[in-house]
Amino acid sequence: MQRTDSLAAAAAYFDDGGFFADLQRRVAFRTESDTGAATPALGAYLRDELVPPLAALGFECEIVENPVAGGGPFLIARRIEAPALPTVLSYGHGDVVSGQEAHWDEGLGPWALTVRGDRWYGRGTADNKGQHSIALGGLAAALRARSGRLGYNITWLIETGEEAASPGLHAVCEQQRDRLRADLFIASDGPRVSAARPTLFLGSRGAVNFSLRLRARARGYHSGNWGGVLANPGTVLSHAVASLVDARGRILVEALRPPGIPQGVREALAGIAIGGGADDPALDEGWGEPGLSPAERLVAWNTIEVLALGAGSPQRPVNAIPSEAVAHCQLRFVVGTPWRELAGIVRAHLDAHGFGDVEVKVTLEGAATRLDVENPWVDWARRSVEESSGQRVDLLPNLAGSLPNDVFADLLGLPTLWVPHSYPACAQHAPNEHLLAPLAREGLQIMAGLYWDLGEPGLAPWATGKATHAAAA
Repeated sequence: MQRTDSLAAAAAYFDDGGFFADLQRRVAFRTESDTGAATPALGAYLRDELVPPLAALGFECEIVENPVAGGGPFLIARRIEAPALPTVLSYGHGDVVSGQEAHWDEGLGPWALTVRGDRWYGRGTADNKGQHSIALGGLAAALRARSGRLGYNITWLIETGEEAASPGLHAVCEQQRDRLRADLFIASDGPRVSAARPTLFLGSRGAVNFSLRLRARARGYHSGNWGGVLANPGTVLSHAVASLVDARGRILVEALRPPGIPQGVREALAGIAIGGGADDPALDEGWGEPGLSPAERLVAWNTIEVLALGAGSPQRPVNAIPSEAVAHCQLRFVVGTPWRELAGIVRAHLDAHGFGDVEVKVTLEGAATRLDVENPWVDWARRSVEESSGQRVDLLPNLAGSLPNDVFADLLGLPTLWVPHSYPACAQHAPNEHLLAPLAREGLQIMAGLYWDLGEPGLAPWATGKATHAAAA
């Protein structure tokens, strides 16, 4: 059997309707995880939908309960051909964000896979049921082409809480470190840079969500009777936010700016075009850090975003000075940023600028990771994807968004490769989420090629792959 047989088997799985049937069943599971509690559907998705096909491929499967109260379970599936062989670890998440049924277009809904042209609509089609289904389909194709023997071991870890900030993931990976031991990590999540070409990314930006709150007094007071003698917390807090980031989106807190862009990262991003798709928003000229390209601002720099800003009653304003104001903010950051010290950095900055009464509270945080672009696995993966797709690959040193990649790069110490099969306008987390059928078919062949190439003697850099680990903030 040849590499082309692996790609042909992956294409046949799509063309014969097998992939659609599998994804249709999986979308029907209401695996929402952002409701504040683990629903029975989360465990059912792992037990009833994923264990049977994995077992049929020779995996030993175990569902592991979450050590965090209210967190969904995990599935660890291992296929060991020989203990001495190298091992690849793959990952996906079976949970989704809330369905938001009332807001989908007529005839569409979150829990039924619906086809309109090249778009397959349904919750999880892009994030992440469609993507881990593509990876599993590619693996099955490679196994079939290799007559049931890969030439390496493979472990799958599926969680059910990624959309709820992955509760318990770090703890489970620490507890199960021996069973998750591997030489390489490959997974699929996030979007491509564009629908036109495949993307390979090596990590992700981190994120820290923090709230600024000013409690001025116990209640509001009439703006005519007291305006001019009572401080308005909305006005004060607006200026506090403006001291962190200017009117063009440039970070003003030196300690929260990245140390600089490494030359290898600049070179990787030199040919990356951001936006331009039919459903992409128009980029705002002059927004963000001056002197950088859009790709550098998005992927290789830090940003402070105001996610929500409130004072008084925006839905029905009244003539009163509000009693308090709040701004929910977020720092998106790259490797090298002292993100664990954010609360103290912001506190000191606000104090120095006369905003000592503004409270600072960190509400959510996750690390940044970035595999060295010179790691031998990067060139190997890029060549594999290009051979399968016949297209140049967009290489991102890290995704602009955030993923729990620090668990794999830092805690487990693995080189991390992410091969996404969605695209920027997929509406993930929103109504009308969808997967593009041509990208799914191409993705199946890309994954079949990667899993095939991992078993080619002398082709995959197993000997050096363990020597260069991902950098983690």
